[in-house]
Amino acid sequence: MKRRWILILCLVCCLGANAQIKGCDYNILTYGASADSLQINTQAINQAIESASQNGGGRVVIPAGTFRTGTIFLKDNVELHLSNGARLEASDNYADFPLIPPASYRSLKDAGGWTSIIYAEGAHNIRITGPGTIDGKGKGKKGRVSGVAGDCNGRPRNILFISCRNVTVSDITMLNSAIWNQHYLNCEDVLVTNTHVFNHGNGNNDGIDIDGCRRFVLSNSVIDSDDDGIVLKSTGEAPCENILIHNCVVSSFANAIKCGTESTGGFKNISITDCIVTPSRFAGQRTIKSTPTGITALSLEIVDGGVMDGVSIHNILIQGTACPLYVRLGNRGRKHIESAPTPPVGQMRNINISNITAYGTGNFCSSISGIPQQKIENIYLNNIRLVNKGGLTEGNFLTREMIEGVRHDMAKNMFPDRYWASFRDVIEDEKGYPQPTVWRNLPSYGLFMRNVEKVEVNNCSFISESPDPRTPLVAVNVNELLLNGITVGDAEKAGVILHNVPVKLVDSRLNVRVEE
Repeated sequence: MKRRWILILCLVCCLGANAQIKGCDYNILTYGASADSLQINTQAINQAIESASQNGGGRVVIPAGTFRTGTIFLKDNVELHLSNGARLEASDNYADFPLIPPASYRSLKDAGGWTSIIYAEGAHNIRITGPGTIDGKGKGKKGRVSGVAGDCNGRPRNILFISCRNVTVSDITMLNSAIWNQHYLNCEDVLVTNTHVFNHGNGNNDGIDIDGCRRFVLSNSVIDSDDDGIVLKSTGEAPCENILIHNCVVSSFANAIKCGTESTGGFKNISITDCIVTPSRFAGQRTIKSTPTGITALSLEIVDGGVMDGVSIHNILIQGTACPLYVRLGNRGRKHIESAPTPPVGQMRNINISNITAYGTGNFCSSISGIPQQKIENIYLNNIRLVNKGGLTEGNFLTREMIEGVRHDMAKNMFPDRYWASFRDVIEDEKGYPQPTVWRNLPSYGLFMRNVEKVEVNNCSFISESPDPRTPLVAVNVNELLLNGITVGDAEKAGVILHNVPVKLVDSRLNVRVEE
């Protein structure tokens, strides 16, 4: 019942964002734009937007053709419409993308200054509509701010909206961003629907980043990205709250659907339903090379403080990826701005994951893992079927000495056929980057649970396509554990290893080994 009301709330609140913008059409050709490949049309497009804004709003039309541009500033009550055959293409010259100073809402990602093809700050009632295309031409573009690395170094996004209200992005295709494809930061009442994203060719090529937003609906979209696909973040003090992700097909060489890593403001009331995770169709040179078909399908992470409370994931079909499910509470403790206090250890609770089917996945093993001083609370898994590839060799163990020096190197596929001999050997790494590449092949093939207050696993199956020498389930430092209706492969050897699990109700079909 609670989940139903969350969905209704999200949809009702987004009706305002989906309302038709009133006013005249403003064709950019009238303002001097040209599809001539040598012309930069930034001034013409911005003049059309300014005219629409000054007249109370309207629709700025980009007709069929390829129009090169720098930064476009979208304003109140304006719809930017890309007609059939229209292509908005990023200029190759960084001078056409002036660095925009940090907004009044501060974020971890504003350290080098913002740049974007389409930008808005503090705007309301804005739209981008298709069926045209935005092409960031980001392949090989380098950072432009010295001393600032990674995703803060000034490469242009395709879309960046900060502190905007009543936003709609629909029916467009987005390609080849130089960094994150579309970034919604501290926005409210947002609808992104019927979009197609293909984002490969540079580092940090996320598909969509929903960052500290409230009342946000993402639906009916196809996203294929080199880095993370659909990402919820909280890189500033605002939480990600009342978010609905529905009916999407996602492909990623990193993490397909993810909450994290940044978690300053936390996550509350998140619903992810009826999605498919499938391998990328991109066959070119990859930037993310950690695994053949992707690192995780579903990731939930709190590592920089913040609270995750109320997550529902339902009806997900997963093909491939090294790890179907990764739930991690850590203590990286990164500040969102330099002047902020170091965040305390965060919290995770009330997570319900159901009706998940995964097949052909790698051998990293799904995991639910807190840290000794802060356990994950109240996590429920129902009607889940995970089928991993298996095929590991018995006794081909992984040691701490092997992994210690390379655990943060995401580019190497080290020790693919080895696994941890015992749960006692698996490092905590609570300060490290939260990703299953840190642990690689855990000592279980189905589900690894550690430092959790309460876990219920009902009507779930864990199967290996080829023989796997590991035990299906491991539970360590779990205060209350319920395993009911569990199906595992190789019934004679199948079982669960328990360590420091004081309250337990374990399916009678499982062989239980308690280790002190």
